[in-house]
Amino acid sequence: MTDPHTCGMGVAVGVFEGKWKSFVMWALSERPRRFGETRRLVTGISEKVLTQQLRELQADGIVHREDYDEMPPRVEYSLTERGRRLYELLELLSAWGRDHLAVRTGAVSDDGLGAPQQVFPVAGP
Repeated sequence: MTDPHTCGMGVAVGVFEGKWKSFVMWALSERPRRFGETRRLVTGISEKVLTQQLRELQADGIVHREDYDEMPPRVEYSLTERGRRLYELLELLSAWGRDHLAVRTGAVSDDGLGAPQQVFPVAGP
């Protein structure tokens, strides 16, 4: 058995696991965004949790924080090259999930937008 902390899959999943990180990455996938704009796009996330998620993604080298020396102060967040590569994989995972959901429930997908949608329980087997 492989140690999940050193296995490539375990390490990769550990970077984006949790309720919000993939949605934060989705919000930053098109262009750099300021904190408030990111929070508006990721509906339902609190300021505290967004701050925590951005810091963790930054520590993992997925998100870059740019501080501008302006008045008033301005900070923008963007995906790093490593973050873009991971997001490409998450888009593939999202497409698989939409297809899987459609097969299991006949549900309509979000057409790859990746935005948090209202969650409906998946029917049993």
